[in-house]
Amino acid sequence: MQLQLRGSKSTVASLLLIAPFFLWGTAMVAMKGVIPHTTPLFMAGVRLLPAGVLILIIGAFMDRPQPKGWLAWLWITIFAFVEGTLFQGFLAEGLVITSAGLGSVMIDSQPLAVALLSLWLFQEHIGLWGWLGLVLGVTGISLIGLPEEWIFDVLDSGVKITTDNWQQLFASGEWLMLLGALSMAVGTVLIRYVCRYADPVTATGWHMILGSLPLWGISAVVESKQWQGLVISDWFALSYVTIFGSAIAYGLFFYFASSGNLTSLSSLTFLTPVFALIFGHLFLSEVLSPIQWVGVFLTLISIYLINQRENLAGQNKKATVSEENTQQQLVLEASSAKEFTNVTLSVIKSEPEVLP
Repeated sequence: MQLQLRGSKSTVASLLLIAPFFLWGTAMVAMKGVIPHTTPLFMAGVRLLPAGVLILIIGAFMDRPQPKGWLAWLWITIFAFVEGTLFQGFLAEGLVITSAGLGSVMIDSQPLAVALLSLWLFQEHIGLWGWLGLVLGVTGISLIGLPEEWIFDVLDSGVKITTDNWQQLFASGEWLMLLGALSMAVGTVLIRYVCRYADPVTATGWHMILGSLPLWGISAVVESKQWQGLVISDWFALSYVTIFGSAIAYGLFFYFASSGNLTSLSSLTFLTPVFALIFGHLFLSEVLSPIQWVGVFLTLISIYLINQRENLAGQNKKATVSEENTQQQLVLEASSAKEFTNVTLSVIKSEPEVLP
């Protein structure tokens, strides 16, 4: 009975550990389904503001301290603009002209940019596995985002880049997603500075609220009929994105991160685009080209290598140390055996002494 209870608890813990990435992936699909009936910047604001309020309410129940001092609010404002306004704005605009699955792959390629920024700002070690992941990531993103004509021309050793190709490149939703990934990467680096002056949970809530204000302001000026075309199912989808895809997903993520499971979380990052690809195909009938599938595969591998570079390097180091220890042990055993074989015994032959 006790074993069954332990098994059920571990199963629930595993499901909760995967939940943020499942919620983020399916939220991309829900947003893509709502896009035809609303405007992107309005939808991005709807996703942020209620979620921020929910996080602040949860933080109040948890007795999380509110930001104090102008430095705390300055860093939260910068974080809100980069991680909230820019990231969600590029994400929503990119979803208009790209699929949910590909968009999620591009967004979750941000560990590549985080690794380079950390190398530049904090001199963090990338290592062999990290550089291999970066190369695979750039290759995968290029296969996803570049016009297929360019790729075929490069393979045929006859590169032909025209004005139409450049216009197609910069009008592509994948590159808007890449800008969103870069914004998210900068925001990931900025959170280190934010946490020096403010609590991470309340800072997350306030950055969502502050980040949504420019989105709604720009939406009021450049967009029209933001909610007139929304039906009941769209409001349910937006509620799912706000409550589950933002508030609950971020809440679970920060809970596990604060509990020492950051390594497990980072290794599961690649699940977000996997869920988005699966549910995008099931609910939105999204289909990728063979070249894009290759790009997705390479990008997912690169995300895993970047996130797990320290563990992979540690395993190699342990294997090397173990091999060296084994060799040393064999040398010691061989030298010991040699010492035993080289021992000579001198036997003195003497006549038996006769006692009187």
